[in-house]
Amino acid sequence: MVTGGIYHDFAGTAAAFAKVIEPLGVQTTIVTDAEAALSSVDVSTCDLLTIDALLFTMTQHDKYAPLREQYAFELSARGRDNLERYVREGGSLLGLHTASICFDGWANWANILGAGWVWGQSSHPPAGAVQVKRMVDGDDIVADAPPFEVFDEVYRGLQLAPGVQPLLQARAASDSEFYPVMWRHRYGEGRVIYDALGHGPDCITEPTHLSILKRAVQWLIEPALAKQQYRGNTAHA
Repeated sequence: MVTGGIYHDFAGTAAAFAKVIEPLGVQTTIVTDAEAALSSVDVSTCDLLTIDALLFTMTQHDKYAPLREQYAFELSARGRDNLERYVREGGSLLGLHTASICFDGWANWANILGAGWVWGQSSHPPAGAVQVKRMVDGDDIVADAPPFEVFDEVYRGLQLAPGVQPLLQARAASDSEFYPVMWRHRYGEGRVIYDALGHGPDCITEPTHLSILKRAVQWLIEPALAKQQYRGNTAHA
């Protein structure tokens, strides 16, 4: 799990998420050196890559100027190529909340993640009480999940990749309509889910949201589990 950035409790959210998915058999390594991690991630050693971070160049507004020296980030060409290859060749990717803002200047990131922040177009109201409900019935991830409420931000105006499958929608108190906030899709041989919720640990651990996230992780790691079972059966035979 790659984490880090401004304005959010990334350390708390990452720790909370790693803890709740451990019973699924997922052992998580939390890293803050995004360049090193993304330049070396490989399908043979990583079954699930999670991006829970706000890693961008911070050149879009003067308000970021005091923070640039410490937090500004630009993923190298090597890191971009390796991350793209990881997903395309069958790696699973989960993006949480600000993942869609990461890696600005890399146009293909939105295609890989399924959604991307567009400066001057994308926006969100201040964090507050958010109503969330499923967009589909009978899906294996959202299943029959009831509506729920979290303290979060509702992203709107994102660039969506063709063919993404919306799963959840949300509405802030100031909104007159619901906006999609969770999608899944395929990129090459890889499985991808982006959940625009996740402003803090409390949102991650909200019971209904948590059950959905667990099913999302189970879907994402299905290929890895299938490989393990095949190897086990082969070895037993």
